[in-house]
Amino acid sequence: MRATVLNRLGKLAALVAVLAAPLLAPIGVHASPYTEIASAFDEGDEFDLHTSITYQLVVRRTAIKREFVGLPGTGIDDPLPIAKDLLFSSTRHELVPRIELGFFTDLSIAVSLPIVLFDSRKLEFDQNSTPCTFPADPGPATCINATNSTTIVDGLLPTNGFDADDPNGPGFTGNNAMIFRGVDRSGLDQVHLGLAWAAMNQARDPTKPTWKLGAEVRLSVGSPMKFDRLNPDNETGVSRGVHEIRLWTSMVRRLTWAEPYFDIWYMATYSIREDSQFDTLPTNFGAERTSPMQRAGTNFGFEAIVWEKKAAKQRVGIDAHLHLEGHFEGRDYTDMWEVIAYAGHAPSGGPLTLDQDPVQMGVQALSHPGVTNVENYLTIGGSVGINVHLGEKVRFGANFTLDYEQSHLISFADAGEDLPTCGSGEAPPGCETSVNDLVNQGTEEVNPLNVPLVDATGHRYRVDNARNYVFGINARFLF
Repeated sequence: MRATVLNRLGKLAALVAVLAAPLLAPIGVHASPYTEIASAFDEGDEFDLHTSITYQLVVRRTAIKREFVGLPGTGIDDPLPIAKDLLFSSTRHELVPRIELGFFTDLSIAVSLPIVLFDSRKLEFDQNSTPCTFPADPGPATCINATNSTTIVDGLLPTNGFDADDPNGPGFTGNNAMIFRGVDRSGLDQVHLGLAWAAMNQARDPTKPTWKLGAEVRLSVGSPMKFDRLNPDNETGVSRGVHEIRLWTSMVRRLTWAEPYFDIWYMATYSIREDSQFDTLPTNFGAERTSPMQRAGTNFGFEAIVWEKKAAKQRVGIDAHLHLEGHFEGRDYTDMWEVIAYAGHAPSGGPLTLDQDPVQMGVQALSHPGVTNVENYLTIGGSVGINVHLGEKVRFGANFTLDYEQSHLISFADAGEDLPTCGSGEAPPGCETSVNDLVNQGTEEVNPLNVPLVDATGHRYRVDNARNYVFGINARFLF
């Protein structure tokens, strides 16, 4: 008689050690996603074809806060006050069909299409406290409305906000906490083209774990995410307009009643489309950080086999894992990107309008793309799920994931880069021969992407208490 599920889960600590040195004897069924290998030219099986379809519902909730200068009683050596402002929420439905074809022994190619069926976003005043107080000064306020929101006071949004469903309407009137509703978006972001190789395959050599290595090119093909303040429905794309590469490796080993596993991955942009919001300036001038964020992460966990019928290749497993993801400083879309694009609309004279050529006299107005500089932060989360195998070729799964994000700044473009403005030899009056730790206005040292109203210390936006709830279901068919 097998041990109970509780007893099996109680062995998790031992499994972590086993992960590092998988020496226990396996049994002859290898069937989790980490062990599924599309191969070719095996005896009696010319090639493998694996297909799957996954649906995901992603719900995001965050608090948008802002650095606040001028709070009474704050000394020069005191920490910079952080004021409440807005609450962000979004809902995203995504469908991902995928096909993987084995074309050599333990070597396969794959194509997947992450299709966004529906993506909606909104912002409300932060009124979660009880009781609510609304002093004019946002520093001590427990709740926020149009009178003390720094977003409203600084003119980034009108008092009644903006509703993309009715852009020419009155906005949100009365005591409505909602202040911004974005565009409902849908479409395709990228096409994922992958290559995977099983350097070790436990199904072929039971003394070894299954170790896979892979690379994936993610080609941007959809309409880029843009915000049209006057005609919001003209821009409903979901693509970030960047081409990326993802490298990964994974290892898994089937033990008597479980499959412990882990993977490590890294992803970075290698090219940016000309119509992307990451490529809006003719030159970078003094902008030091203009590249999209890079990411890397790891997953580690195990699948506990709670029921199995080996002869029929049927089983039920409970999967649990933890994951960490590092986001490295760079530019990105954030929870405030549509608001920033709204406030940076050049034809409307928005307060976040950019000067695309700081060397020229006056302002060469350029609409803000909404994309901003984001500081390093870490995401940590966990997932639980169930995997059901109806036989050798048909599998189903469902899972729930909860992620937490480290608090981080989402608007802090540097003012520019201090550069020597003269060459060698005798310098004419007013010319620098070396850096002087100052960004000189009217020179190429200026960063055109910097807007002090949101990027200067004391005005920067911050994401806090960010949570992502993900529910997913999938079906896999292995031929």
